This record gives sequence, structure tokens and C-alpha cells, in this order.
Amino acid sequence: MVINVKNVGITGHIRPDGDCVGSCMALYNYIISNYEDICVDVYLEDVGEEFNFITNIDKVKKEPLDKIYDVFVVLDCSDLDRIAPFRKCYDNAKSTVCVDHHISNLNYADKNIVKPDASSCAQVLFGLLDESKINKAVAECIYIGIIHDTGVFKYSSTSKETMEIAGKMMEHGIDFTSIIDNSFYMRTYAQTKILGKAIGNSKLLCDDKIIASYIDFEHMEECGVNNKQLGGVVEQLRLTNCVEVAAFIYQVNIDEYKVSLRSKSIVDVSTIAMKFGGGGHIRAAGFNMKGTKESIFETLVEEIAKQL
Repeated sequence: MVINVKNVGITGHIRPDGDCVGSCMALYNYIISNYEDICVDVYLEDVGEEFNFITNIDKVKKEPLDKIYDVFVVLDCSDLDRIAPFRKCYDNAKSTVCVDHHISNLNYADKNIVKPDASSCAQVLFGLLDESKINKAVAECIYIGIIHDTGVFKYSSTSKETMEIAGKMMEHGIDFTSIIDNSFYMRTYAQTKILGKAIGNSKLLCDDKIIASYIDFEHMEECGVNNKQLGGVVEQLRLTNCVEVAAFIYQVNIDEYKVSLRSKSIVDVSTIAMKFGGGGHIRAAGFNMKGTKESIFETLVEEIAKQL
């Protein structure tokens, strides 16, 4: 990637996950390592403590600057609603770029590099960088993005190319074992408690082909967590034997829930998410929905059953 500009802004989607954080920080570290004459800012909502080891993570800005960027890059984000906190930076930029891998991407930027077949945004980003200019700090971030959006190489989006890129990043001397343990698998005791609540609240539906569960504000308060600490719950539900789809909802407002869907081999959950204003991938997608948990589950079961 050759950049002939004086200043660059970078952001990703709200509630940033590992691929979003990894991609944004990979591009940030790449630019500051190779283009000293370029001023670059990276914007993200609160990043989880599991990513505190990332080089320059302390440089992430939480509030938009009153600044006009030559280029503003949005990573791992399918639509502009999901960069709401930093939309001003995007709107004021002279030029915009979107790098993504979501099939639901709306191609909203001036330049869109979207590859739905890629395992992760980090994989797409790698293809845009000069490999000879990737250092350990960049390699670490690309590896983080890949492992988080492939479930440590187990999702169907993982390809030979994905594994080859991961191998190249390992050659930079990154501590890949610690990265996997500490950023993907590690959870606090409070997160372990809330996972137990979610499992306890779960039920099998539609001839045991769907496992559904929920967490509301009361559960979060009881366990001492917020809705940004619920990553991994839906994946644990998905691993239930004989289940095709896991549906996990958690409260984000009065009568409003975030819906996370995961499937194994039959159901395309991205089509369901897109129907309700969300997006994602064939096997992993999400959206927000208003209503009671009972009405939401009723709607979800109806939509999933159409594909089953």
C-alpha cells in the first residue's frame, strides 16, 4: 500500500472485536513504522483488556478530533451506522477507503476493498500491504485479527491462504501461543460467571436444532460485567452437540437486545441478520432487535426454521 498523503484517520466498528482491533492497529503500526512524514490517528471505542499488550494500543483515541483527513480508512465495518462515534471524521475527510470482508458491506466509501471470501479483515489488509515493510508489531496485529475471526483457524472461512499468512506472521517472532491464550481464550472470573448464567438460561428449540439463550441487565449487574464482556458466549453455545444454530441475545436498552447468531453447516445466518438491518457472514452474524426476549426468540426460530 503506497500512501501519498499527509494525514490519515483509521477506525473500525462499534464494540470492536479482535479482527477490528487487530486490523486497525496493524494499519496504524504499519504507517508509523514506514511513513514518518504521515500523521495518523486511530479511533476505537473502549478496547478490551485482553488487547492491552498490542504495541501502541495506548495511542487509540476515544473522541473524534476536529480535523480534516486526507484519507479516512474504515476497517471491518459493513455500513456507516457502525462507526457512529467517529462519523464526523469520515464525513469531513477528503477521501475515504473501506477495507472489509463482510458479504453485507454496502460499498459506502470512495474506494472499497471488500473480499467476502477472506477469513478476516486482517487477511484482506495483509494483501494491501508491502510484505517487506511488515514488522513484528504489524505481524502481531494481523495474526490477532485472523485468529479471532477464524475461531483460531476452525471456521469454514479459513483457507490455505489464511494459514500461509498466519505462518508468515509467525516468522516475525510473535508469541503466537500467548496471543491465542490471552486474547482469545482467557476470560475473567466475572465472564466465567456470566457464561454460566447464559448456559443456565439456554433451551433447545425446533427439534433440538437451535440452542437459544439470553442475558439481561439484571444478570450483568449480578455478575459484574457489561455487554462488552460477553464475547465468546454464543460460540460456546454453538458447540453443543447436534445443534445447527446458536442464538444468543443480550440486553442493550429497555426492550432492545443485541442478537448474535452462529451456525454450523446449513443455515446462512447473514441473510437473517440482513433482513433485520444487521449483517455478517454465512456462519456468524448479528443485529439489534426491539421487543421482549420471548418475541425475539419467536421471530428468530421462525426465520431459522425456514432454512432448516
